[in-house]
Amino acid sequence: MTRRLTVAERLAAADKDIILADIADQSGWSQFLVEQAVLIYGWSRDEFSANEMRDVLPELGHGFLGAAINALRMGGVIEHTGRAVPSTSAATHGHRLAVWRLTAKGRAIAAQRRVARAERAA
Repeated sequence: MTRRLTVAERLAAADKDIILADIADQSGWSQFLVEQAVLIYGWSRDEFSANEMRDVLPELGHGFLGAAINALRMGGVIEHTGRAVPSTSAATHGHRLAVWRLTAKGRAIAAQRRVARAERAA
């Protein structure tokens, strides 16, 4: 038999669903900005974390940066280095953030975009 959820548990689940819906409703432009920042940082540095991304991106909404980075990980564009650093965001109380690097696929995408940008500038 399934245990009935308490009122508090039902409210917490509903709040979580609302937050996830807000993250999913972020525009394609926000996703593009995160992707561009990750490709630039990954191309110019060996490793990076969400700390660096927050410094160069506009406010994207609660949870969106993490969701976008996770999507890039799932897409094989970035990979976890096995290391973590403390968050520099006061709101996160210094919790640990993953350190990422571009995969071979991510480097190929970054290289293609750099060539395309150079061709447009010429």
